[in-house]
Parts: sequence; C-alpha cells; structure tokens
Amino acid sequence: MYTADEVRTELRNKPHDYLDIGHSQIAHWRFGRGPDLLFVHGWPLHAATFRDFVPALAERFTCHLIDLPHIGHTQSMPDAPIGLNEHAASLRRVVNALDLTRFAYVAHDSGAVAARIAAKDDPRVVGLALGDTEIPGHVPPILEAYRLSAQVPGSNHVLRILMRLRAFRHSRLAFGECFTHPRSIEGEFYDLFLRPLIDSHQATVGQMLLAKYLDFGVVQKLVDVHRGIRAPTLLVWGTEDPFFPIDKARNMVSQFAGGAELRAIQGASLYCHEDRASEFLAHVEPFLMQCFERGQD
Repeated sequence: MYTADEVRTELRNKPHDYLDIGHSQIAHWRFGRGPDLLFVHGWPLHAATFRDFVPALAERFTCHLIDLPHIGHTQSMPDAPIGLNEHAASLRRVVNALDLTRFAYVAHDSGAVAARIAAKDDPRVVGLALGDTEIPGHVPPILEAYRLSAQVPGSNHVLRILMRLRAFRHSRLAFGECFTHPRSIEGEFYDLFLRPLIDSHQATVGQMLLAKYLDFGVVQKLVDVHRGIRAPTLLVWGTEDPFFPIDKARNMVSQFAGGAELRAIQGASLYCHEDRASEFLAHVEPFLMQCFERGQD
C-alpha cells in the first residue's frame, strides 16, 4: 500500500489535515485502512519517528500519526498547556476529534506516559504497545538535568549551538546512549529531528517546553494509572536502555489491571523503535492483531 519512501515523503510535507482541539491545531497523517491505531511520539521527537512502522501496519490498520502540541507541524497557541498530564488531555481531545470508538495506542518514551494516562478508564482502548518509557519510582538523572537547564534563560540558544557539534550529539548528554549504533544519530535521524532544532529557534523552544514543565510527580503516580488500564499492554524494551532500566521496567508488569507482558530487544537502547524497528515491529504487530480480535465473536 505504502512504500517506505512514500511514507517518508508524506511525513516531511504538510500534514494530511489538522485536528482542532481548542488550544492547538494538531498535525495529523492517516495511512491505511482497518482498525485504528493512534501513534504518540516521545521527547524530543515528532510523528516521523514511526516512519518505519507505517508501511507494514497500514496493510492491516488505519495508522493515525500526530505531532503533539508545540511540536513539528502542529500549530499551538502560546498558552497551549504543556506537560505529561496536559498531553494526555490533548490525546483525549484528539481521540474525540477523530471519532475513534475502538482503537489502540502505539507510543514511546514520554508519549507512552501520556498514552497511559489517557487510556485510564477509557473503554474505547483495546490495547497499548509501549516502547521504553518512564517508570514509577525512577527518575533518570539526565532528564532532571534537562529539566533544570530548561529553566535557565538562554539555555535554548546554547542547546542549538551545542547540537551543531558532532561530539556533543554523540555524548551521553545528548543522544550518545539512545541508540544501539551511534552512527544512527546522523543521516536521516539528524535531518528529521536535529536539523530543525539547529535551524529553528521556535522548534527548539517547542521541544524544550516539555522539559521545562516536566513533573516527575506525574510519573510517580503511574502505578495508580496502570490499575485503571483495562486493556492489555505490551512493553517492548531495549536491554541496554540506561535511562529506563529493563529490570525496573519488569516491575511494572504486574501493575496493569488489563494484564501486561514485556518483550526484550537484546542489545538495544532507548530508541530501539528507531534503529531496531523491524524487531520492535515483530513484537508489536501480532500483539495489535490479537487486541482487535478479542471480543469479535
């Protein structure tokens, strides 16, 4: 249905449409036909991070990709709310705008926090496929460092300068520990996600807003959120993720009211959905098919 090149071209160009959720016009791309999937990107990424999933999943599902408020092609009012709970509220508005009645989330990193909060007590959600994401009781030091630095005047300008330096991009302070192979930081990933930060002050400000208003108290309350998720959940994790350690992730499995399981990708890190996309998809696709088959007698 869609080739990888076609999907990449679509995601680089204007959105297919915009979803009016009040404070933002959410950039939205729709691919494929079938049961609905809503993809939620993490920080500091945007919808194109799921580009490698669409060609395969669009053969069976309708894939809805969005840019969250203040990010990418989305047009947000200056006072549009930002934060993990706020993103969850925006997701609920997106679901209503799309008139989804039975759907699954595919989400990663901070996007998977918003998806979990939005899925709590929502009977329309039939499943959640989540990649390396925040864990209650665990605060990655690097995220706390970014939260603090985002409070400092001029920090966005400094970040743009630093991102020009390959050594910084490859350091543990940036993306050096996010990938299985550091070379993945350059090339397409650089063009899609880093070049906009370097070239555009507005893009940097939009991305850093979440860091600035990051509330780790929301993460600590995810245990209660998990108890309110009735749909099955799949956790796909890189065994070498230094931000959200897999051993701590395993402790979350028993918290989900609808049941959960964890699948490991050996040797992968935080962005295993980027540089190990085929392995990630091999876990996610059959899970999603099973989610929609349930209750369809």
